[in-house]
Amino acid sequence: MVSPAVEIKSPAEWSSLLDATKIVVAQFYSPSNTASLEAIHILEHHSQGIEGRGTVLELAKVNVDELKAIKNAYSITTLPTTMLFQNGKEIDKVAGDNPRRLAQLVDKLKRAVDSAKTEQASGSSSSWKGAALPRGYVDVTDQVELNRSELLNVDTETGGVRVLFSSEKPSALSGGKGTAKDWVESDTDEQLLLFMPFQSMLKLHTLQITSLPPTDDDDNDEVPTRPKTIKLFVNKPHNLGFDEAEDLQATQDIELSESDWNKEGTASVPLRYVRFQNINSLVLFVVNGDGDSEKVRIDRLRLIGESGASRDMGKLEKIGDLPGE
Repeated sequence: MVSPAVEIKSPAEWSSLLDATKIVVAQFYSPSNTASLEAIHILEHHSQGIEGRGTVLELAKVNVDELKAIKNAYSITTLPTTMLFQNGKEIDKVAGDNPRRLAQLVDKLKRAVDSAKTEQASGSSSSWKGAALPRGYVDVTDQVELNRSELLNVDTETGGVRVLFSSEKPSALSGGKGTAKDWVESDTDEQLLLFMPFQSMLKLHTLQITSLPPTDDDDNDEVPTRPKTIKLFVNKPHNLGFDEAEDLQATQDIELSESDWNKEGTASVPLRYVRFQNINSLVLFVVNGDGDSEKVRIDRLRLIGESGASRDMGKLEKIGDLPGE
């Protein structure tokens, strides 16, 4: 038996569904548009053999005539439109009657559901998080363009820029298992300069930094320490030089203390949200470390906020209360 899609009644219900359900497929339709009504039945049929409804997956339908706030938030101009969301973020969108693209979306849906079910059942290390996410925001680290990212003054005997954004649990929390060094250390002194361009415009709310240096008691300037002073710069077209970063006024200055680090070795740094709206790149400058060592270590970085695809969703409830919405 084909399970019908859930009819969304309000912007608040839509927001709650995205927050509570890992994977959501939404069909935007109008009762007066025959093609969009047929698309709902096609989607329900395709999803018939996919397990996970009500747990990791939900199908929804949104009447664009009644819920204009949601329609406008996603710039829906063509019917039917099918959208796939994972962890509250848009990951695919099919506008118009396009069976080939819809089939691709369904294939992507099946892979996402399989991955989510495996992660849910096994508690896989790929789901490791150094700290809880702030309520109402998501991990947008996957928006970093790794191929264009640049890390300066890194010790080449440790990991490269990609390990910073790995979703795997750091080896330092797993008894040091694994042969590769899955962290980065500074090279000639304690400073690091990281340039991160993004695939879409972001709004950043929190920066999570994980640093797990060895707990040696020796006064050894080769044993790395955690970052202490950090400067952040937004919307730079490329990396900065060290002298330039020293002199330039930062978008935000960060000073970390021992109490900021949790048991997972992660510090959650709240950002001045109004200064981190609609940004396309971030430069992170580690000015110095917490100690006398000439090396600084970073194991993981997480960016928490909103991606461009969902940047208007915070306004939905308020919009939905207006007359005619």
